[in-house]
Amino acid sequence: MKKIIGLICSILTLGLAQAAEVGYVDSDLILSKMPEYNSAQKQLDELAANWQSQAEQMQTQLDQMWKNFQAEKPLLTDDQIMVKQQAIVDKEAEMFKFKEAKFGTNGELFKKREELIKPIQDKVYAAVQKIAKKNGLKFMFDKAGGVLMLYADEKADYTSDVLEELGVVSTN
Repeated sequence: MKKIIGLICSILTLGLAQAAEVGYVDSDLILSKMPEYNSAQKQLDELAANWQSQAEQMQTQLDQMWKNFQAEKPLLTDDQIMVKQQAIVDKEAEMFKFKEAKFGTNGELFKKREELIKPIQDKVYAAVQKIAKKNGLKFMFDKAGGVLMLYADEKADYTSDVLEELGVVSTN
């Protein structure tokens, strides 16, 4: 946050002559107009939904094992209780391992997102750089990226230029 505030303060001190060297784009809008991004996002959503369904099935099985154990416990020997408890612990560990493998920070969903989305983001970034250089801009902000913009003159909006550079038809 301090870096962002410092950057904004630096920009404000550049003076009016250099203020025209600043522009912005809306990357959310750009990505939403790109068919390849929408297709990749759909693939990721379907993959995540499938894995989530599998995780829910595992949770249902675990819940049923626990319920059955609670009902049978008064009739079981100490050794049988230990065996059933270990089976529940093992099932819980299996479920945790599955979730981590699919949804964890280095899980399959993360890797698939990297594979599908990163090339698209790189393509957008290259187009943004090209438009910024073409228009002599020193700074290009992304209004969708969390940078607080209190005011933005629409003349400094280069979103449609980036869409045009990418060959994407904008219907705004």
